[in-house]
Amino acid sequence: NHISLEENVKKNAKISQSVPLRCYHFQTSLLILLSTALSAPSRVWRRMTWALTLLCLLLLIGLGILGIIFYITSKIEMGKLSELQNLKGELESNISLQQRSNMNFSITLQNIATQLCRELCKTPKERKCKPCPETWLWHEDTCYGFFYEMDTWQNSEMRCSSLNASLLKIKSESVLEFIKFQRLDSFWLGLSPRQNYKNLESLDKKMINSDWHIGNTGDLHDKYCGYIRNVYVYYEECIKKNLYVRNWPIE
Repeated sequence: NHISLEENVKKNAKISQSVPLRCYHFQTSLLILLSTALSAPSRVWRRMTWALTLLCLLLLIGLGILGIIFYITSKIEMGKLSELQNLKGELESNISLQQRSNMNFSITLQNIATQLCRELCKTPKERKCKPCPETWLWHEDTCYGFFYEMDTWQNSEMRCSSLNASLLKIKSESVLEFIKFQRLDSFWLGLSPRQNYKNLESLDKKMINSDWHIGNTGDLHDKYCGYIRNVYVYYEECIKKNLYVRNWPIE
């Protein structure tokens, strides 16, 4: 009995030693399985994070490239616009110089024609000098052509310039009386276009206080131009159409 008791004690001791070991192995296996199960989703999320980061980086790079392209294109277009504006200014300047040159040349020819007419007037009466074109009127060494064609102020001025003439300008009492006698109705005047509308004025007063120098006439929208009606000056939008008188000095 004593021997069997010792053997039972030894067996119980072996069992007690083997149980914790098995439990330990079981816990270790469980931890490994859990860590493996947890590490699998984290890798997926990590890859997705990297992919999204890369996509955002590519989008930023694309936006940067588009911004650079837009900036370069804008600079090029602004440069072209500046060149066109400079070219427009040069063309306007050249046109103005050409008009002045033509006007000076016309004045020279007209002076020669006037002198020739004066010499011819000294000859027998059957020889008469007519320095003005047919249907034009001559007053104080100036020819006046009255054209009954409706047109805008700018087009009328351009037509006059093509003949080295200008729209009607009244700068003396003698010319004023001459124009009053013609009883003109709705003919453009060679007054500088106005920014603001103005009521009618007396032709006598306008002759003294008027600016008969015509400046830049590139853009006449929303501007008002003067025209004569009997003995008064009225104002109308420059883009409207009226009759016009060509003022051609030959002095």
